[in-house]
Amino acid sequence: MPTVDIGGITTNFGVVGDGPPLLMFSPGGFNAVADNWSDLGVYRRIRLLDELPRRYTCIVFDRRESGGSGGRVERLTWAHYVAQGRGLLDHLGFDRAHLMGGCVGCSVVTSFAVAHPERVAGMVLYSPAGGARYRMTSRARFERHLAYVDEHGLSGVVELARSTDVGFSKDPRLGPWVSVIRDDDAFAAAYGELDPDAYRVLVTGLARTMFDRDSVPGPEPEDLMLLDVPALVIPGNDGSHATSAAHHLAECLPLAEYWDVPVDEQTAVTAPERILAFLDAHS
Repeated sequence: MPTVDIGGITTNFGVVGDGPPLLMFSPGGFNAVADNWSDLGVYRRIRLLDELPRRYTCIVFDRRESGGSGGRVERLTWAHYVAQGRGLLDHLGFDRAHLMGGCVGCSVVTSFAVAHPERVAGMVLYSPAGGARYRMTSRARFERHLAYVDEHGLSGVVELARSTDVGFSKDPRLGPWVSVIRDDDAFAAAYGELDPDAYRVLVTGLARTMFDRDSVPGPEPEDLMLLDVPALVIPGNDGSHATSAAHHLAECLPLAEYWDVPVDEQTAVTAPERILAFLDAHS
């Protein structure tokens, strides 16, 4: 996959297909890599990248701090992820595009649309992450990471990260910068020398502000209610992708279509067909 520097951070991306642009914000929490569209959970079953590129230019990428993309230790917000996606569209020369998000990618898509509605032709929000259990699990993950930092120091995080190949979601002790620690020696060295007290403040603020509600993280409901962008909302149904999260987006977005289909009926036939019908209607 090619790379591009966006705001001083490397982005690993790929472009497949032909037609109007579709910028795809990957599922996978803090391991939101492009391959998840083919390999992760429900996305493995519905095989979107077998069908969508037949009619759309699909832009896939590793979110910052994931996979082959770089990162920076800072108090991450949804705006940081929006900036990465916007920079990628700029690099590719697209002024306007459809956006699609899976899982927590839905929070980035809605944040992008609120910040830059003129650049968004439509939104596909697939199995949005959210719900009370998701908030609790997300906060607990950061708490466990900070407990490990308290006991072993940031150098201990570096040592642990380089002794395993799992990510933050599977082993919260590793923290959200684990992939960059593994791939970039200079970053790992600097990370291990950070002030642990300042780091604790930064990470505590990140967790509190990113996962601050029991509906869907991202824009405020009032901002969604004023958004003049068509949306297709497709529900999930588990502890990280509560059906209530999809209902929340459908309720708040004025131009939302809600595909009321159970997860086990979202297949490689039905899901691409429904998504393509929505995209075609708004292209």
